[in-house]
Amino acid sequence: MAWAAPALAAATLCLRVTADPLKATAAALIFGAVLSNAEHPHLGALVCDLEPGTIPASDPKILEKLKLCPALTAAQQDALNALLLSGDTAYGDPSSWDLQTLQDLGPLVLALNQTTLSLVAEAAREDFRRSIAAAYISQGRSQREKSLILLRALAAASAASQPRLKRSTDRCQSKPITASNIDDIIFYLSPDMLDQLDLCLSNDVLIQNLEAVLAWPITSEASWVLKKKVDEFFQESGIPEEQLKRLGVLSRLYTEQEISKWPVTSSDTLSALLSGSGGEWDDSQVQQLLSTYLALGGSLTGPLLQEIGGRHLCNLQEEQIQQIPAAAIGTAGQLNISSCSQSKKKQLYGKAREAFASPASTPGPYYCQIRPYLGGAPAEDLKNLANGGVAINMDLDTFLTLNPEELQKLSVTDVKLLLGENLPELKEHEQEPAVVSWVQLQSQRELDCVLGIGLQGGRPEPTGTASPAATSTAAATTPVPTTPASGTSMAPWPVPPPSPSPTVTPVPNPSSAPTATLVPNPTSAPTATHSTTSPGSSTAAPCQPSSPASPKPTAGSVPEPAQTTSNGYINLQPEPGSGSRLCSCLALLLAATVGNVLLL
Repeated sequence: MAWAAPALAAATLCLRVTADPLKATAAALIFGAVLSNAEHPHLGALVCDLEPGTIPASDPKILEKLKLCPALTAAQQDALNALLLSGDTAYGDPSSWDLQTLQDLGPLVLALNQTTLSLVAEAAREDFRRSIAAAYISQGRSQREKSLILLRALAAASAASQPRLKRSTDRCQSKPITASNIDDIIFYLSPDMLDQLDLCLSNDVLIQNLEAVLAWPITSEASWVLKKKVDEFFQESGIPEEQLKRLGVLSRLYTEQEISKWPVTSSDTLSALLSGSGGEWDDSQVQQLLSTYLALGGSLTGPLLQEIGGRHLCNLQEEQIQQIPAAAIGTAGQLNISSCSQSKKKQLYGKAREAFASPASTPGPYYCQIRPYLGGAPAEDLKNLANGGVAINMDLDTFLTLNPEELQKLSVTDVKLLLGENLPELKEHEQEPAVVSWVQLQSQRELDCVLGIGLQGGRPEPTGTASPAATSTAAATTPVPTTPASGTSMAPWPVPPPSPSPTVTPVPNPSSAPTATLVPNPTSAPTATHSTTSPGSSTAAPCQPSSPASPKPTAGSVPEPAQTTSNGYINLQPEPGSGSRLCSCLALLLAATVGNVLLL
């Protein structure tokens, strides 16, 4: 078969890029004959695709290649056992195997069936079982699953090798479980052996070796058997506090009424019971456990709050939350209290505010600590946080957990300062009910000018209201005296009606409609003219200030309120676009004036 080695190498190269059915077909054609030892180095991963009938007919050293396969089919496992039972391998006859042989088989030992294992000497099986059990606790999850399969296979083989006795429901069918063979418990944890678990494991042995027993993967059915035995042992006096710490997964089987009788007085006991290693508690069980602990004088510390978790913390009564010291909140770390009622959030925020009391000069670190509790913060505290002088960049998840009633009290600027660089994300959440309600209370112009992220739905500017950008519009109906001598203008204040007003000198334009030019009277104090808007026109000023340069007004325009310039004079030149801001009455009056001038 000199052709075999090159052919196998070529087949290996080709079959690596073909589909699995093609690989199986090719393997059957190539490996249909008995494989020689010289061909094995060229098999590579193809050995995992061998037909089951090919394995017993192959060279015994093929076993070393099969160890590399991630998994063997049931038919391949049967063929593997047939090859091992022949005794014509490097491992010899199964009856001669010892602990070292079983360990040398490596992953192939998982494929051994009960027939093969039953031929192995009982002492070798026992040594192998104990070596697996000793390493079980320190193994990872996937390795534990494999070890568990092997342990049960070894236990089944041991049971099969013993003489079968008539099944009895009142006595143990095998040797009783003691401290020396406590690892045998794994055999009795299967559903069909629960009656023997009760009979072969005494209550005393269970209590003495409780941690060792609970270290194994206890099924739900087996857990109830073990709980019954624990209750029988402590039937008269009840479970002592020191023993409560050891219950582990069994503690989750007790009812609220049973938990109410536990003597939980130590924080160490409560922490041991709450440990996640024992599995999940029901909310009602945790509440009863905490109520029992607090009723017996216990105090909730930071580590305990961390063990309890935010969800269970929210299930406490408000009176119980009131008993939590503020210092405990300060050492509890990050707690998710989003499921709490608003009144409980307010309670917890008050305790957190006391625990994290921080100088105003360090709002950043303070925010990081107080953040999980801001759902209970009042608007005043949120405003102080926003105006602390340091960007806190509140994330949207936290923003959306704020008390909706307090959120409505925040201004547009408050929200901008709170969110900081996360402000654009607010647009993505504009349909959230709290955001919709807040937007509806804000001025649309402020939303556009201050935020500038496209939020819509704010309040429009009222018709006939002067532009917010010109703060003196409200006082435009009265003169605004200035002091030109100083070169700077003074703040406006209300005064009696002025004497002379600025003189308006119309200048006809032969080629177009006449325009009116406003000229200040240097002999009298300049005054501001009235500002009026036409119905339906917008009075909101743009977000950015207008350019200093502005064209001359055309006919039909009305000057804007007087603006004081840097040299102390009032600029009576109207701003661009102001000609459209006319009420109907003023438009008629101006048209009549222009007509009279033209007639003259």
